[in-house]
Amino acid sequence: MSVAVCCMAVLLDVLIGEPRRWHPLVGFGCVVVWIERRFNRRPQQPGRSGMIGGIAAVLLMMPVVAVAMALQELLSGWAALLVQAVVLWLAIALRGLAEHGRAVSDALLQGNGEQARAAVGRIVSRDSESLSDSGVAAAAAESMLENGADAVFASLFWFLVAGLPGVVLHRLVNTLDAMWGYRNERYLYFGRFAARLDDLMNWLPARLTALTYALMGNTRLAMTCWIRQAKTWDSPNAGPVMAAGAGALGVSLGGPAPYASCVKQRPRLGSGPEATARTVEGAIGLVQRGVGLWLIVLALFAFGFWAGGAV
Repeated sequence: MSVAVCCMAVLLDVLIGEPRRWHPLVGFGCVVVWIERRFNRRPQQPGRSGMIGGIAAVLLMMPVVAVAMALQELLSGWAALLVQAVVLWLAIALRGLAEHGRAVSDALLQGNGEQARAAVGRIVSRDSESLSDSGVAAAAAESMLENGADAVFASLFWFLVAGLPGVVLHRLVNTLDAMWGYRNERYLYFGRFAARLDDLMNWLPARLTALTYALMGNTRLAMTCWIRQAKTWDSPNAGPVMAAGAGALGVSLGGPAPYASCVKQRPRLGSGPEATARTVEGAIGLVQRGVGLWLIVLALFAFGFWAGGAV
C-alpha cells in the first residue's frame, strides 16, 4: 500500500502541482509566526531561557501529528489510500521545485539577467541583485539540490518509515527550521531545538539523497566530492547533498555568497566549470530521475515481498 501511495502522490504532483490557494503549509506558516511572536517576546535572552521557549513552541505543534496518527488508525481501504496520497502530495513539491528552477534557467537562456535575478530571489535568501549570471545559476542549482532533499526525498522517506505521522512531523519540523533556524540574535536560542530536530530527522534521508544524486550522474566524481568536501560545509546534511549533487553534475558550486548583511565565504563544492542555465536544468533532472529510481526500487521490493508471500 505504501508504494501505491507514493506513486499516487507523485502522480498528483506531476499532474496538478502545488495548490495555488489554501495550501496547508501556508496556513501552518501563519500559525508559526503567531506562536513565535508570543513565545519569543524577548529574543535577546540567552541560553536556557530562550531554548525553553523554543522547545515549548515546537511541542505546541504536536497535536497536528496526533491528528495524523489518529487518521492513520481510523481509516482503512480506499479511504486510507486516498487520504495518505493527498497528504503526501501536499508534502512534496517536485513540480513546484522544477517550475521555480526553470523560471531562472529560462531567463538566463534568453539573456534576461534581471528576470533571472528576480526569479532566483524568490527561492533563495541571498542578495540576488549582487549575483552574476553564473552566481544566479549556482544559487538556483543549489536550491534545487537542497530542496529536492528536504521537500521531496525526505518526505517520501518519512512516509515509508512512519506513515502519515512521519511525513507530517517531518514537514512541520522542516518548516519550523526554515522559519526559525537562523543564527541571528532573534533565533539563535529560540530556534535551536527546531534546527537540531530537523538535522536529526534529515540525517539519513540526506545521505540517501546524496547517493541517489551520485547514481543519477557522474557517480565516481560525486562520491569523491561527497567524501572529501561534505565535511567542509557548515550544515551536516546539506554538505553531502550539495557535494554529491555538484559532483554528479560535474560543476563547481558553493563559494562566496552575498547576503544583505555580508558576503558569506563558503567552501567550493564539486569539480568543473562554473554553473550555467544548463546546470539548473541538470539539477532538476537529478531530482526527477532520482524520484523515478526510488519508485522503481520500491515497486521491485513490493513485488519481491508479494512473490515471496505467494510462494
